[in-house]
Amino acid sequence: MAVTVCEVHRLGIIPFREATSLQDRMASEIAAGTRQQSLLLLEHPHTFTFGRRGKPENLIWRQPELAARGLEIHWTDRGGDVTYHGPGQLVGYPLLRLGRLEPTGRLPQADFVGYVRRLEQLLIRAVATLGLASGQRRGLTGVWVQPDVASRCSSCPPAARLGPSKLASIGVRVDARGVSRHGFALNVAPDMSYWQGIVACDLPGATMISLADLLDPLPGMPQVIRSIVSEFGRTFGLEMREVEAVPQADLA
Repeated sequence: MAVTVCEVHRLGIIPFREATSLQDRMASEIAAGTRQQSLLLLEHPHTFTFGRRGKPENLIWRQPELAARGLEIHWTDRGGDVTYHGPGQLVGYPLLRLGRLEPTGRLPQADFVGYVRRLEQLLIRAVATLGLASGQRRGLTGVWVQPDVASRCSSCPPAARLGPSKLASIGVRVDARGVSRHGFALNVAPDMSYWQGIVACDLPGATMISLADLLDPLPGMPQVIRSIVSEFGRTFGLEMREVEAVPQADLA
């Protein structure tokens, strides 16, 4: 029986624009059958990104604060509103062939939603292997931590003890050839103050939380990556194959 391979590329910290261009090139090769399906794992410099439903008013900080903090802003073709990326946050961009499109050129809605749910589930299982309980919320995307779990965190904002806090964000796109783009962002140990600059995911009052807030000792990023890769392969029925970093020519 043929094994379906997914190549894992660990890219370190790379700018958002470079990662987007890399996704475009690799997705074209995957659609053409000249490259294996892939999972890109990386971190970004401090960046705010807006999705297709992004609202400019959800950007709280003005230009002087953005410049002082070295923040870039990008508008993207993924789903969702605004989110933050930065060092200490693990970003995963799965480039998968998700199936046959409808005549409109879109993935059937049930398949699209099912893909998002599977991303949530693999993240939930991955952080469970690290010792943290998390879950989904009806009607919302992402991975959430309940207030009884956050109550163990002495440094968490009070709001984390009153309602669910968001641990991971998800925003995806499926292109006209059925290949997925964008993906998930898991807060491992980023500077959480940057979330104050936006109304994250168009959810006023939502509290963001990280593994560093909840786990002591905090697993290192390599251990988090191993858990993500293992659960990704199990969730999607893929053989995960680590490869060397993408050649610099592909990052140009």
